[in-house]
Amino acid sequence: MQKSRVGSKGELFPPKEIREKLGLHANTKIIYKIEAGRLVVEPIPSLEEVLKESPLVQITLEEFHKHRKELSRKAES
Repeated sequence: MQKSRVGSKGELFPPKEIREKLGLHANTKIIYKIEAGRLVVEPIPSLEEVLKESPLVQITLEEFHKHRKELSRKAES
């Protein structure tokens, strides 16, 4: 556990070791969330990083078209 401070304008200053572990560099875009009363800071992955990850769901093109048609029918009714 490491300590840091909040600046006079509300800036957060995480220690260098934490920034390095999270891959936070100058101009890295991040997300702030509050979970169970705690501040969670996560880097926003680039499109390239997202595309390198394995897909969470596997679907064929035929299944995609079938579901799309079903959703279109539901939206029209």
